[in-house]
Amino acid sequence: MAQKHLLLYFTDGCHLCDDAQRLLQQTSVSYSKVDIIDDPQLVALYGYSIPVIQSENGNTINWPFDLQQLNDFINLHL
Repeated sequence: MAQKHLLLYFTDGCHLCDDAQRLLQQTSVSYSKVDIIDDPQLVALYGYSIPVIQSENGNTINWPFDLQQLNDFINLHL
């Protein structure tokens, strides 16, 4: 079975992004971090809503979320 994988859209200095990463570390899912500051399109999409977690099929969960909501998202979309 393929490894489940998520993307965490963030930027440096974002304490909410740090909180989201701590929640991700409590799951069994691998993830990659994508700094939106390097891409004007990502800034336009997520500049006011980071942290955002995106599944492989493009579904997203925006902050605020807790560990239960994150696990529900993972179970539904991965």
